[in-house]
Amino acid sequence: MTNETNTATVPARTAGRLITIAAGTAGALLLWAVNDPWAGIDLAVRQGSGVQHIGPVAVAVTALLAGLAAWGLLTILERTTRQPVRIYRIVTVIVLLISLAGPLGSGIGLSTKLVLLGMHVTVGAALIIGLPGRRNCR
Repeated sequence: MTNETNTATVPARTAGRLITIAAGTAGALLLWAVNDPWAGIDLAVRQGSGVQHIGPVAVAVTALLAGLAAWGLLTILERTTRQPVRIYRIVTVIVLLISLAGPLGSGIGLSTKLVLLGMHVTVGAALIIGLPGRRNCR
């Protein structure tokens, strides 16, 4: 009976993690949609000597890649450490804090910087809080 329970939790955990990554991505896209096309804030960053507009594809791909990388890290930690969730959260909070330097340094204008910071925090919070899921809920 134990094998059946473990077998049943793997698809549920996978589905939960996919939903978490999708939710973080959707949150970032919602922020983009509210601020870029609706509010008219031109989300642009300095890149080298030029300027690059941040579009929905860039937002979605970046959020999905961050989610998949976080999932990979969590999977490795679950297989190799005694406290995977604690280590995962420490590492991901540090990565999130470092990632905030990007919008602060390259965002053009205060509004753009704030929106990009919001996107980073939205995706980061979803992955930090939601990806490990609930354990031992008894």
